[in-house]
Amino acid sequence: MVLSPRLRLHLGASKIHRWLALLIGAQAIVWFTSGLVMSLLPIDTVHGDHRIERNAEPALSSTQGFAPLPALLASAGAPVRQLQHRMLLGRPIVEAQLVDGHIRLLDARTAAPLPLLDAKVAGMIAQKAYRGAGVPAPTLERVERASTEYRGSLPAWRATFADDDATRIYVAAETGRLTSVRTGTWRLYDFFWGLHIMDWTEHERFNTPWLNAFAAGGLVFAVSGAILLFMRWPRRSRRKAGGRISKQGVA
Repeated sequence: MVLSPRLRLHLGASKIHRWLALLIGAQAIVWFTSGLVMSLLPIDTVHGDHRIERNAEPALSSTQGFAPLPALLASAGAPVRQLQHRMLLGRPIVEAQLVDGHIRLLDARTAAPLPLLDAKVAGMIAQKAYRGAGVPAPTLERVERASTEYRGSLPAWRATFADDDATRIYVAAETGRLTSVRTGTWRLYDFFWGLHIMDWTEHERFNTPWLNAFAAGGLVFAVSGAILLFMRWPRRSRRKAGGRISKQGVA
């Protein structure tokens, strides 16, 4: 039996559409579900704003009596890109950003270099910023490499609080700054974000081969559906309308 080109197109589009419906449809359910969950989670809660005070340190009231600029530059020990005065645990310091990208902390009054933060100081910084009440002191761990949960400045200290959110506050060892806060809500959001962009390991790459393949498949699915819709659209009404016009013309 010889099939007409129109019938072959119809059968081919129908077959492609049916199989893509199974593949794309399953992922579409994941996309819709993950998108719904992420949209329902308050973004401030995801960011952990209910757990920490990001501006716990007061602003500098005066720079009077601070070390002069030449002394600060000399103590930095390397070419400096930028100097910034700020407070750290109630103590005025200078954050020297070096040309090579590293950061060195200096005493604002004496210009003496400060050591990298140890666990005790990092814990004090985290506790000062933490908003929870009645929670024991956090456990401190040193972080040397990036992970799906933390990709900030390294090395860093992770302060874990025993609250109902399993709050983790990350403090950069070089700067003493709060770089990230992670809670149970953030981990739930991050899990569905990984499903949504189809990056199940890093949770940050939105152009993975899987995502590109399913996006292309979705386009083919839509095109094949449009072809089927056009070919199956009822034409009887148009033929009847044409017939009535011709009869009226004869009369």
